[in-house]
This record gives sequence, C-alpha cells and structure tokens, in this order.
Amino acid sequence: MGLAIGGNWLELVIVVDAVVVLCGAVLTSYVGVTGLVKRMTLDRILPQVLLRENKRGSSPRIIILFFLLCLSVLLITNARVEALAGVYTISFLTVMAFFALGNFLLKIKRARLPRPETASTAAVTMALAGVITALYGNVKLDPEHLVVFLQYFAPAIIIIAILLNRKAILEYLMIWVSGFVESMPGLAVLGRFTISRTIRRLNRQEFVYFTKGDDLSILNRVMMYVQANEITRKLRIVTVLKEGEHVRKEFLDDLHVLDRAYSELDVEFIEMRGIFGPELIQRLSAEWNIPTNFMFIGSPGDRFPYRVADMGGVRLVI
Repeated sequence: MGLAIGGNWLELVIVVDAVVVLCGAVLTSYVGVTGLVKRMTLDRILPQVLLRENKRGSSPRIIILFFLLCLSVLLITNARVEALAGVYTISFLTVMAFFALGNFLLKIKRARLPRPETASTAAVTMALAGVITALYGNVKLDPEHLVVFLQYFAPAIIIIAILLNRKAILEYLMIWVSGFVESMPGLAVLGRFTISRTIRRLNRQEFVYFTKGDDLSILNRVMMYVQANEITRKLRIVTVLKEGEHVRKEFLDDLHVLDRAYSELDVEFIEMRGIFGPELIQRLSAEWNIPTNFMFIGSPGDRFPYRVADMGGVRLVI
C-alpha cells in the first residue's frame, strides 16, 4: 500500500514503523512474563529454580522458557499468521475477562480497600459481556484456534494446581511408598527419607501476619487462610504499638485459644513499638529473612496513610 501511494520511501517508512512497533510488543511481553513468573515463583506457585539470576540481575531461565513456549506455538500453527493471530486474540480476551472477574471479586471481598478509581458494577458487567461476546465470536469463527489455546492453557492450570497442592500430594505419596516396605525395604526407606526431607523444607518457611488487635473471628480467618493456602508450620503474629499503647488481655486470651485450636501451627506473638509502614516491613523482612510476599495484612481502611503498592509486596488476606 505504501509503495502504491507514495513510492519506495513511504514503503520503507511503513516497514520500519511496523518493525519498531512489533519489537516493542515482543520486548513488553518478555518484561511482563518475567515479572509475572518471578512473582508466582516467589509465592511458591512455580519451581524455585526459575529464580536463578545471572550477574546482571536478569532471569535467563524464565526468558529461555518463554522463548521456547513462543517457538512451540509457532511450530504447532505452522507459522500461519491467521492461526497465530487467532490464538493471541483468544488469550488476550481471556485475560480481559479475568480482569473483569477480578474487579467483581475486589468489590465483594475487598470493599473497604482504598482505590484511586472505581468502576461501577454496571460498567464492569457491560465490559465482561462485551469480552465474552467477542470471545465467542472468535471461537466460532475458527474452533481450531481454541484447541491450540487449550493445549497450553490446560497443562498450565494442571501444573499450577499440582504445585499448589504439592504438600498433600507428597503426603499421599509417602503413604504409597510405605506400602513397599516389605517387598522393597531399601527403596521404601530411601523414598520416605526423600519425601520427608522435601516436606520439612517446605514447612520451614515462616509467615508473618500484622494485626491491629483484631478480634477472635478475624484471627481465626487468618489461621484458616494460612492452613488452607500456605505450606508452613510457623506463623508470627505481630502487633505494632505506639508509645503508651498496650495489648488487650482479651486479645492475648484469643491467641492462646487459637494456638491450642491449630496445634499443627507454631504461633509466635511479637509485640513491638514503632510506626507501622513500609520501612518497618522492609526492616523486619531483612532481620527475619522472610520475604515481604510472605507477610500478610488485613484490608486497610480509608485512613491508612500508605497505598498497598507502597508496602513492599505484602499480601491482603482478609
């Protein structure tokens, strides 16, 4: 088109512009995937081996893995532009649908969470309906693209589900290996030792919850969350008090009740003086060698002086 309208110079300008735009899109995807995989790995959703960094501070294993993934899509679709575009469209629309669903979850689960912009329920509903309509239209246009998408989506979900439930899987595997004690005692003992060591290594990670003197019901929800979603045997419950403040006796009694109720968790209560904020979180993370993404807080109110993004990666659990 550029050649027909303006000659060779316009054709060259359009080609260079297209190459620059595509390079930007590719580089953006690598940056985004690296950040996503790092975060999921830090949360122990993906194997820790992906966190290995080189001298420059980059993660070559994540980059190589993503390159191989993109290359496999290219090979499966036989480098057909229409098929690649179809798979990308389905992936993009699926992500947009999850954004809308995430917005609904924030409205339901984190209604008190301060936010600079608020989308109305009607607007989010219309957006989700539009995305679902577009997704249906693209799938109906060529169902083969959906098959290629599911060939990657389904294994990814299965791998993540296995890693999220790996402690339970290891415990079942321990029972299965124990059944070979009589027939293959050497192999059974080695298997039990290896599995036990892996479980102990997983349980070694400590978690921290910062409390404002919550009542028994909130603390119980925190304990239930940790027990259901995290692999650990140690939970530190920290309260930060200002000068002149003291911990209520009822709060300490509630902690003793929960400590007895959740005997599989070693609960340690820590009382300290100071101002709760990003600096304190970073200092405790360095002193205790506990990453900030293993530290929890409740949903802050409107009077909280910091944004959640400024807290260094702590997680909201209630």
